[in-house]
Amino acid sequence: MQSTPDPVTVLVVDDEKGIRDGSERIISRMGCHALTAKNGEEGLAIVGRTDVAIVLLDLKMPGIDGMEVLKRIQDLDREILVIVITGFATIETAIEAMKRGAYDFIPKPFEPDQLRIVINRAREKIWLKNEAAKLEVARRRTLADLGTEKSRIHTIIDSIPNGIVVTNVDGQVVLVNPAFCRILARDVDTTAGGQISAYIPDEGLCRLIVEISSGRHVDFDDIPTYEFSIGSDRFLMARGRPVLGERKECLGAVVTVIDITNMKVLDRLKSEFVAKVSHELRSPLSTIHEQLALVLNDLMGQLSESEEHLISRAKEKTQGLISTIGDLLDLSRIESGTTCQEPKPVQLEDLLSNIVDFLGTRARTKAQKLSIDLPEEPLPTIKADPLALESIFGNLITNSINYTQNGGEIVVKADITGINLRVRVIDNGFGIEARYLDKIFDRFFRVKNDKTRFITGTGLGLPIVKGLVEALKGQISVESVPDKGTTFTVLLPVD
Repeated sequence: MQSTPDPVTVLVVDDEKGIRDGSERIISRMGCHALTAKNGEEGLAIVGRTDVAIVLLDLKMPGIDGMEVLKRIQDLDREILVIVITGFATIETAIEAMKRGAYDFIPKPFEPDQLRIVINRAREKIWLKNEAAKLEVARRRTLADLGTEKSRIHTIIDSIPNGIVVTNVDGQVVLVNPAFCRILARDVDTTAGGQISAYIPDEGLCRLIVEISSGRHVDFDDIPTYEFSIGSDRFLMARGRPVLGERKECLGAVVTVIDITNMKVLDRLKSEFVAKVSHELRSPLSTIHEQLALVLNDLMGQLSESEEHLISRAKEKTQGLISTIGDLLDLSRIESGTTCQEPKPVQLEDLLSNIVDFLGTRARTKAQKLSIDLPEEPLPTIKADPLALESIFGNLITNSINYTQNGGEIVVKADITGINLRVRVIDNGFGIEARYLDKIFDRFFRVKNDKTRFITGTGLGLPIVKGLVEALKGQISVESVPDKGTTFTVLLPVD
């Protein structure tokens, strides 16, 4: 693709000879072909017989005025860009001309640089329009053509290191690149034409690709990534997207496949390292914490105020480190898939009521109202790990207490929606800015502002909650408005 606009033909229509001659010299030096006309009739005649791309048009001329010339040029060819030349006394007229279709205007008297700028801008617009037309022609190629055409696009796809497979609306493969064959351990000479199930050994992924191909997932955000394994030691991740036509109809799907085996190994090593280090640190820290507590109790009244403050602070910090280590161990267990114990029947109303009663004391210390709102009809019993559920809702309610001002209100609501139990933890606290909503489930991330900077925490509570919810095959989402409050919603499958 070229980086500079093509030379074009520019017509200058002005009754002043000095304007015509000066403009012609400047335009010619820009590498463009310049034509001149002393009035509207002559200019229209040139436009009728010559391929003119840009017209510099004076609005005030004897005979046909510039506004009428503009109208006739548009009738002849609406692709011609008309730049109005106007004196300061006719600025309003120039604006009116632009409303009627003129591309730009330049006031008299103008400097050579001003003319160059406006001409170059018009040339660039023409070039971009031509390039867009070329791209539109390329876009009209059908997906099936991509499978057989030895084109530049095909060459690029073949050279991409990620695996790519393209299907039509029936889930039939129309294109596969060599990287896909290599990652899936297939013959590099594998050709298109078969159903997707003949190329990918995972039934769940094939079903997802067929759904995308047939147009069941038109919202890109609604399409999950899919992880699967080949054998016991190779892990792959696939991401599919629908290919949409001119009228937003689904033409098929494009799926990328990457090998994430090394990332899985790295994650396992990282989790093992974190777990080992955490185990090694927790015991000595617990000993230090107990000894500091013993010192405070035994020497109560014998220490100065500053000494007592220092030891108290050290005790608080060791407790914070112990909590962080506990959270890290929880995360390691979540990643290893060993966090959730054998599921048991759980009556969610009882579990939530117990948590609310237990945390009510903490809420009352901040003069907050913590309540629970349950439906009249009993909720169905679910099978889940009770300890995981206690951790999920205990963390969410504690967060709401911490991030809600004194005298605020927190409500825990539970109901049934579709095939899921829904639990919402709603507060009218500090809220979260929209730019942070996609980060709050990241490890160690904490929202820091004037209202929250004194709130202590590890930044691991919400990542733990998200990991536990996903381990229970559930979903968690958040809605928040700064200074209005936050709502965390947890959906848990009934079956």
